[in-house]
Parts: sequence; C-alpha cells; structure tokens
Amino acid sequence: MSARAVLIAAMASGQGKTSVTAALARSLARAGQRVRVFKCGPDFIDPMLLERACGAPVHTLDLWMVGLDECRRRLREAALEADAVLVEGVMGLYDGNPSAADLARAFDIPVLAVIDAAAMAQTAGAVARGLRDYGPVQLAGVVANRIASTGHAQMVAQSLRDIPLLGTLPRQAAALPERHLGLVLPHELPQLDALLDALADALQLDDAAWQALPVFDAGGEGLSAPALPLLLAGRTIAIARDAAFSFLYPANLDTLRALGAQLVFFSPLADEALPAGADAVWLPGGYPELHARALAGAGRWRASIGAAFAADLPIFAECGGMMALAGELTDPDGARWPMAGLLPGVVCMGARLAGLGAQALTTPAGILRGHTFHYSRFETPLAPATHTVRHPSGTQGEAVYRAGALTASYFHAYFPSHPEAAASLFTTGAAWPAP
Repeated sequence: MSARAVLIAAMASGQGKTSVTAALARSLARAGQRVRVFKCGPDFIDPMLLERACGAPVHTLDLWMVGLDECRRRLREAALEADAVLVEGVMGLYDGNPSAADLARAFDIPVLAVIDAAAMAQTAGAVARGLRDYGPVQLAGVVANRIASTGHAQMVAQSLRDIPLLGTLPRQAAALPERHLGLVLPHELPQLDALLDALADALQLDDAAWQALPVFDAGGEGLSAPALPLLLAGRTIAIARDAAFSFLYPANLDTLRALGAQLVFFSPLADEALPAGADAVWLPGGYPELHARALAGAGRWRASIGAAFAADLPIFAECGGMMALAGELTDPDGARWPMAGLLPGVVCMGARLAGLGAQALTTPAGILRGHTFHYSRFETPLAPATHTVRHPSGTQGEAVYRAGALTASYFHAYFPSHPEAAASLFTTGAAWPAP
C-alpha cells in the first residue's frame, strides 16, 4: 500500500469541509492520482457530489452504523487500489458519538483541519491547536478556507506555529448551493463539473507537505466481505430512482445483490409503472416535496403501486418513499397534493428539523442500524407497529407503520448492518414488525 490518507474535519458545520474535500479530490485526480473518498457519518447528498469530484463511488464510514470491521475492510480495500484516501468528517471534529475524531483515532488517520478564516487571522492558530489537543488527534495540517489575500494566508500560517498550513482556498464567487436537507443534488447543477474544476484550480496545496504525509496502513490483512446467505435468490426488487427518490447508500444495493436479488429501477417522476415481474418494491428517501405536482399527476405510477399493495407485494418505503405513499403532501409553499394514498394521513413540511440522528430498528431477524433526517411530519390515524430506538440514548425514535405487506418509516436503514434483517423487508410473508 502506498496511499496517503487524511480525515478532513472542522470545528463545526458550514466551514467548507465538502468544498475542500471536493477540491482536493478533483485536484489529485487531475494530477493522475487514483483517489478514493469516504463520508463519515450518515449522509446521502455529499457522497453524490464527492463521487463526481473523484470519479469513484463514495461509501459511508461510521463506527456504529457501519461497524469497526467493515470500516477497516473498506479503508484497506481503498488503500490497496488508490494513491490518496480522503474521508470527509461530519459536523465538528468531536461532535457525535461516535465522532469523526473517534474514527480518525480508530485507524490512525491524520486529520486535515479546515478553518474558515474569513473573519479571523492569527486566531486560526488557537483553533487548530484546540482541535489537535482536545482529543487529541494526529493533526496533519490545516487548509485555510476563504482566504482574502497572500498577506492573510501568511498571518494564518505564522499563527499555526508547529502545524503545517497544507493549503489555502480563497473566497469563491460561486458556492455549492444548498437547500433544507443539504447541498443541491448534482444532477440539478449542469455547471457542477466547471464548479469543481474551479475549486481545484483555486486550491493552493503544499505538495511537499502532502508528500510528507505517512503512508496509510489500515491493517487487518486478509479481511474480506463475508459471504451472505442467498435469502433473496430468484427475487426481483423494483427500486424507485429519480430526482424524488435518490437517497440510498450504494452499500445497500450491494447488499441486496449479495443476498441474491435482481435489482430493477424505475422512475415515478417519469410516470413509469412498476416493472413487470417485480416481487418486492423499495421506495428510498429523497425530495418528493419538491416534485409533488409531478407525483400527483403520475397516474400510471400511482395505479401500479396501488396494485402491488393490493397484491400483498412487500413494499419498503423510507422517509421520502413513505411521504409519497401518504394520502396527501403539503409542499414547502403550502400547496396540497394527493399522493398514492396507501397510508392514511397528511405529510406537512416544516421549517425546523423534525428528526435527526442515529437509530436502530429491532426485527425478528436482528437489529438494523441507520439514521433519520427530515423536516416533515406525518399526521396519520394509523397506529405505529413499533418504533426505532435512538442511539446512544436508547429513547424512543421514529414510528414504523405496517399496512398489509407495506412497511414505512422516516427511518433510513443501512442494510449491511444486518443483511438478514434487510432481506426480511423484501420477503413475502415476512410479518415484521408484528402488527
């Protein structure tokens, strides 16, 4: 292995971690290096953008949701095939349980601290030393974001004392656009590649300091993905995938295939009916609230999902998928739109987060880990069949609804955390959670 690895972190959200990670990934890739990028913690949108930046799938690393051994296996696999391994942190370096700092310490990954220097100069040194010493973590250096001038960069560099200034990124005329769940989706940005190239052009990287980073060793020789029982052999799972249903982990698709399933995709937004011969349906999360008009008018899609429900096909609808199956959806502008109507009730968008954090769902086959992140609320007369459990508090989490063979919740499941439990979502007659 000859890969260099860094975990790109900051003191808080909004400091520019994603911009710096994308700029570094695109810059190294354009220089001919093989780059692999990971995202620390549950996230769907940042990995899509980072995949565009580096040209390879971006997987999740999380000590609780993904697990120590699987994180080690993925890091080792990346280090064997790449020259650079970048891990974008989540929130602030020490936020959460487990935190990005916990991940860095677990695998001896040096931390590259992103500091938004727009409104500071010498204080950057105090921030960097605090990030390094609080844990502590191994601090590889700093990338100063939103630098105004060469003189500004020199003041920041002098304040760091014994910490290298590995790079600077000047203030950008165009930023990565955001909305209520995070960045705008890549396919909505026709200028994205130009924006990524501009970020890479603007990044001033100290090549000598980068080359001085130690070669990364994930350890765990011989680790390989476990063989899974073919619990879904012969079964075809129809998966909604378009601008309204795009929040899914690549590892979830890999797990379903490893369980023996054949995957077929369709677009409710394009008013496509469920593919013929489907044995089960998965409606992932996404942004149905931004496409409510189109979904309300998608008669073929609504009729086909209704027929699948009536035929007792297993249907798993998570977050946005559940919203699309409600009786009605009120969009961010207050307009009300009829949805598929398989679940009685109304989904209403809110201005504040209604659910956030790691959660687990206990099933007869085992415990599925995952997370929740949503601004809407579902007002329904339907009694929950069960609830998830928040991590690490152990308190009651999201409601999980059952209607026939339909299972729906705001909970996003990470299938590799328990493949057998994931398989039970798509198996005829798998009555979980018990009504």
